[in-house]
Amino acid sequence: MEVEMKIRTLMMDPVTQMPIVILRDMSGDTILPIWVGPFEANAIALEIEKVSTARPMTHDLIKTLLSGLEARVQKVVVSELKDETFYALIWLEKDGEIISVDSRPSDALALALRTDCPIYVEDAVLKNSKLTTQGGDRVNNDELKRWLEGLNDEDFGRYKM
Repeated sequence: MEVEMKIRTLMMDPVTQMPIVILRDMSGDTILPIWVGPFEANAIALEIEKVSTARPMTHDLIKTLLSGLEARVQKVVVSELKDETFYALIWLEKDGEIISVDSRPSDALALALRTDCPIYVEDAVLKNSKLTTQGGDRVNNDELKRWLEGLNDEDFGRYKM
């Protein structure tokens, strides 16, 4: 079963100083942090802030290619969690045919923002997420959830959604 989520914010992990994309379900009950690299975070931030660049960024190029091929992004799904690594699928529709493409979650999320398609997370991923930091240090799930839920809009900075 897939749970629809939205990007709540993009922020820096105060411990590792690595970017985190915070996904939140539609009811606001479930939060899923996904640590991403700085370049991927930049691609997401550019779209959140609606900053246009002089030359197309990779995800803008993909959007243009899909449009030229008359294909559309139907949805993106954070589909799996293996060895503390998230996996995603981009679901495309072309001429009535549905195609799934393997992706890193950060790329899928950046493309979802650009194509305004829904974001889903498999229920099993939400249940199995152990919430680890980029450096491999385990973070207590309840402790991280309390920290994330305790943040107010000012804590999210300029990237809140």
